[in-house]
Amino acid sequence: MTKDLTTGSPMKLIVSFTIPILLGMLFQQFYNMMDTMIVGKLLGASALASVGATGSINFFVIGFCMGVCNGFAIPVAQRMGAGDYSQLRRCVANAGWLSALFAVVLAAVTCLLCPQILTLMQTPADIYDGAYQYIFVIFLGIPTTFLYNLLAGIIRSLGDSKTPVYFLAMASCLNIVLDLVLILFCDTGVAGAAIATVISQGVSGVACLAFMIRKYPILRMSREERRINGRTCWMLCYMGVPMGLQYSITAIGSIVLQSAVNQLGSGYVAAVAAGTKLFQVICCPYEAMGATMATYCGQNVGALKLDRLGQGVRSCILLGFGYAALALGVLLLFAPQLALLFLDADEGDLIGYTAQYITILGMFFCLLTLVNILRFSIQGMGYSNLAIIAGVLEMAARMAVGLLLVPAVGFIGACFASPAAWLMADLFLVPATVGCIKALKKRYGQGAPT
Repeated sequence: MTKDLTTGSPMKLIVSFTIPILLGMLFQQFYNMMDTMIVGKLLGASALASVGATGSINFFVIGFCMGVCNGFAIPVAQRMGAGDYSQLRRCVANAGWLSALFAVVLAAVTCLLCPQILTLMQTPADIYDGAYQYIFVIFLGIPTTFLYNLLAGIIRSLGDSKTPVYFLAMASCLNIVLDLVLILFCDTGVAGAAIATVISQGVSGVACLAFMIRKYPILRMSREERRINGRTCWMLCYMGVPMGLQYSITAIGSIVLQSAVNQLGSGYVAAVAAGTKLFQVICCPYEAMGATMATYCGQNVGALKLDRLGQGVRSCILLGFGYAALALGVLLLFAPQLALLFLDADEGDLIGYTAQYITILGMFFCLLTLVNILRFSIQGMGYSNLAIIAGVLEMAARMAVGLLLVPAVGFIGACFASPAAWLMADLFLVPATVGCIKALKKRYGQGAPT
């Protein structure tokens, strides 16, 4: 049930590996989108703004969790490529111990600090209570976030990008049912949407764990391999923590930007929330390509097939540029109709703002192509610390827009925040990727097999 990404056509391998990951991400976005649709349609624009106002802080914390899990999975991919299965199992076991520790600490700290965070972000008073209820439950469910993302990352590192999709499909259906039951019949408000998300993710994580125990003989560990190992934990943290920090540092800029948008009023907050949800769905292929490249580069570095790194990166970029052109065409034609997924037809101004926001983002998807593919490729090569620099540049760009441009020109300034962040990151990531490949070839010699 594992797959070797070190032999064969890079383009064919990338496409075949990306498609299942994309389907899984679409399922994940589908049930996240259902939260937003149900909240917006059943509870109104104010409730939608409550959820939207937490978006950046949600990304700050949950993004860190996901980044750490993705980082923990990279040494697994490298050991898979090298054929060192005993060390692979040791990495998996220690990643589990570390994830449990991170999950408990983060859940406790973030739940305690929720009121201070929302106040610091200048959350509008009319949506404060709803925002608090939603984000508190999401933070309380951090252990389920770690459970699913760590196991999904490990499974992908073994070359299996299909299995997590099945469990996410099941979770998406469960999430929809729970949304309707909790909001319509239990009168839980926006907290019900968060509860549904946490339960659904927990179910998919437990299902992944049960499947791994039964179906992956390569992961059957000895008592020695299950023990906590300081050196292995250090290596995992060296890869995982920088990836988590990269997400969080990027999110700091988003928090500053969100605070600026909050000051424009709850209507603009709702428009950005709806536009962001659309963006997350439309850009799932880029996340899938990035996850693919982390595994692809990790396995090929482990196998010392270094010439395949550049081939794979170029192939994936070509694929991403093609999708960017297709996505922009769809947005130019149907952005207002897509906004109706989250907003009622009589909310004309909000529909216009949402369509404007997502269309401007779509005009710069080529920049996003490079950000996702190059960043994950660098991380797969073992240079996670460089991701922090890209994150700092993205943070600086979003902070500048939030502090300077949004107060000066209003909502239109917020629309250009992400494109500015992508451009700043690309200015670093393009030469960094070339430099990482050259450094690896120099370290291991030009005679590495191709």
